[in-house]
Amino acid sequence: MSAPSSVLVVGASAAGLTTAEALRRGGFRGTLTLLGAEVHAPYDRPPLSKQILSGRWEAERARLRPDTALSSLDAHFVLGDAAVSLDAATREVTTASGRVLRADAVVIATGLQPRTLPGQEDLAGVHVLRTLDDALALREDLLAADAVVVVGDGVLGAEIAATARGLGAQVTLVGPQAAPMAAQLGPLVAGALAELHADNGVRLRLGVGVSGLVGQAGRVTGVRLADGRVVPADVVVVAVGAAPATGWLAGSGLTVADGVVCDSRCRAADGIYAVGDVARWHHEGLGTALRLENRTNATEQAFAVAATILGEDRPYAPVPYFWTDQFDARIQVHGRVTAAADVTVVDGDPAQRRFVALCREGGRVTAVLGWNMAKQARLHRQHIGTAGPEPVPGGAKP
Repeated sequence: MSAPSSVLVVGASAAGLTTAEALRRGGFRGTLTLLGAEVHAPYDRPPLSKQILSGRWEAERARLRPDTALSSLDAHFVLGDAAVSLDAATREVTTASGRVLRADAVVIATGLQPRTLPGQEDLAGVHVLRTLDDALALREDLLAADAVVVVGDGVLGAEIAATARGLGAQVTLVGPQAAPMAAQLGPLVAGALAELHADNGVRLRLGVGVSGLVGQAGRVTGVRLADGRVVPADVVVVAVGAAPATGWLAGSGLTVADGVVCDSRCRAADGIYAVGDVARWHHEGLGTALRLENRTNATEQAFAVAATILGEDRPYAPVPYFWTDQFDARIQVHGRVTAAADVTVVDGDPAQRRFVALCREGGRVTAVLGWNMAKQARLHRQHIGTAGPEPVPGGAKP
């Protein structure tokens, strides 16, 4: 496909905005349109579960760019009007209001939709956390709550539990894993995270699923666990994962399977690309299809897609990376952690809550985990794909 004269970015959050900015920096001077379902100007999502929810930041501070920077993009922002369909052959997008937008190139950056529990829409006091409005509504409820239950022991659930506890509520974290974020961190680091939450007063009800919500007079009163126990709650936060926002692509002609399926250039079809949480692309370095739900990937993938639109021909093959902040801990993960990995500490001491651990499979390092040792974790990142250094004497193992 020749260089486009017009680009439509569907999704005006971090991935979408970064794509637009990268296009302009790369020399694109054509028509540029950003279509967003929310009425808000583009804002950052990681602060929602931490700085915004805790009240340390006002909502305005989460904005990705001031008005002057957005104006300098010379882009048309269509906000508060969700995409409802796409014709891949003509590259036409129809919106909820009936607009029809067409461009030479379309970038899909619609992100995720939170999963919910049956019946939660009928009960006051039950929340999800995906948008700025979600965060503000949840904060209002948390400030008046005595007992909070967070359903979901992944990244978002653990972050919300930490923030809610910091606001003074009694917090219970429930989920099916043995420890918070076990799937993302492995047993050693997840175990240390469980201890951190317990030390800060979070009640852990892990290793058991949730069968439903309990309510009275239209308001939630508790969470029923799979073993029959009921955990009382004034407020419940459902953080049981999210699904790629692809429902609007039904009948589009694109392949959708746990995201928009793309080649190694993040191309879903001629002139159509996907970026961020919604993109499932072929990672040539790992030899597999991959979809990453994190802020770092949203930015890096946006740069790659913009370059491809402007004529470069390079595969997008990053080292996966994410971080999480909970209580006084910043945990960083470079690479991919699996349940089969052998995890050993190579720097620091888990007892001091400052350490770096390496994950190995088949004798090679597949991931680096850092706990309050950001610089050292970055240095060890170079060992991914190699045998790596020897563990520290007496280094902890799961």
